[in-house]
Amino acid sequence: MTKKPLTESDSHYDHLEQMTVNELLKNINTEDQKVASAVEKSIPQVETLVSQLILRMERGGRLFYIGAGTSGRLGIVDASECPPTFGVNDDVVIGLIAGGDKAIRKAVEFAEDDTKQGYKDLEEYNIGKNDALIGIAASGRTPYVIGAIKEARKYQILTSCITCNENTTLAQECEYPIEVLVGPEFVTGSTRMKAGTAQKLVLNMITTSAMIKLGHVAGNKMIDMQLSNEKLVERGVRMLVHQLGVSESDAHQLLETHGSVRVAIKSHQK
Repeated sequence: MTKKPLTESDSHYDHLEQMTVNELLKNINTEDQKVASAVEKSIPQVETLVSQLILRMERGGRLFYIGAGTSGRLGIVDASECPPTFGVNDDVVIGLIAGGDKAIRKAVEFAEDDTKQGYKDLEEYNIGKNDALIGIAASGRTPYVIGAIKEARKYQILTSCITCNENTTLAQECEYPIEVLVGPEFVTGSTRMKAGTAQKLVLNMITTSAMIKLGHVAGNKMIDMQLSNEKLVERGVRMLVHQLGVSESDAHQLLETHGSVRVAIKSHQK
């Protein structure tokens, strides 16, 4: 019999329905605590990818995520947070999910089983050799993702993946695979749990470190963030007060005039 993938291995716990709510919560938390150490072990792989990704993005390349189900949704979440956080255009980091945007909220049956649709979806964005593609699949065997990665390599597109199993087909097809081995899920096979958490942590690391090195953070501040609500305006005001030593009212005026923390700082320092 073929050995089960790690993500499909039986949970360390059984008779979950007989546990109290407190026992359920504590046991889930016990498993969650294993995720950070698993991510830590993958840092060398993440570092190699990010170093290559930065080189592409410095030349105007874009970052694409592609996945199905939870993995696809996580990519979309990370991509959608880059414009407000770092001030980049919404076509710099792009997340795609099997089944299209309707699959963000509701599962689309068998969408992940199409080996050709992944790259077709990418072609709508004119993906090219300056771009990078990260396939997200906890199992490492999602046909939609594998097909996209295989096709992308033909066109010299940088390829990577985030999986939670060892030596998967997806990892073998990528130049820069990332394997985060979190072990069996609390609910057997429910990769929305530890695997999903691990994938989100790695995605945070990839885009945050890349955007810092691309100049979108100064000190520890998001100076290119979009001032899209009152909370962010107040954060921008605090940045200017701290950086420039001006009053809050003057900081508000600078932001109203320039619409950007970075531009406000440059203008004031001339």
